[in-house]
Amino acid sequence: MLGRVDARMSADDVARGHVLSRREALALLGAAGFTLLRGARPARGQSAPPIAGCVVRPAQTEGPYFVEEALNRSDIRVDPSDGTVKPGTPLELTLLIARLGRAGCAPLAGARVDVWHSDHLGVYSDVTDPGGSTVGRKFLRGYQLADGEGRVRFLTVYPGAYQGRTVHIHFKVRSPQGQRPGYEFTSQLYFDDALTDRVLATPPYGARGRRGVRNADDGLYRRGGRELTLALAPRDGGYAGTFTVALDGA
Repeated sequence: MLGRVDARMSADDVARGHVLSRREALALLGAAGFTLLRGARPARGQSAPPIAGCVVRPAQTEGPYFVEEALNRSDIRVDPSDGTVKPGTPLELTLLIARLGRAGCAPLAGARVDVWHSDHLGVYSDVTDPGGSTVGRKFLRGYQLADGEGRVRFLTVYPGAYQGRTVHIHFKVRSPQGQRPGYEFTSQLYFDDALTDRVLATPPYGARGRRGVRNADDGLYRRGGRELTLALAPRDGGYAGTFTVALDGA
């Protein structure tokens, strides 16, 4: 229950990725399951074109597979340990990081954005789990620093599924090193079930076998996944999507 924020805004508005006025966004700061974080103001004299509105997104756990790799790169398909490239349906992921301030919503330049996810077989790099060890491998991980428009862009592949979870991508937004006060926001991105079914039915995903968990069966998806679903459009034999995250800088 979000409570009364504005007579024009319902829970369904938020679930569709409601674009908020400043008053609405601040009113939602206390709502269960939704998070806007304290960010930094632009440096004195710095200016950037505004982002048209702010979108409230739920925070979610980073999970057991985050590794501080410090890999500053946009193409995360390549494993720098041996130069191999992970196969899969191409995915171009753009994240727009914004700062909610007194004057509205503006790009948060310089934010560090990490992305990590499993490969087509549901395997993460540089970890040890019951399925084996990939320690030393560094595929499908990396970070970018947001440009003057608050944008980071990653070239990757559509994730595979692993036991117990629906298909997803992890991301983390942090302040530049040494900035005080700092900020951190961690969450996950999800995909439309029908699209995932189509992708996982094609090579090389089919080697994994039948998908076990769909969105509605995933405990984390049920706690905010609808608001974190990435809308995708076909591009160059794969897909591309853009997702906006607002951090509170008031």
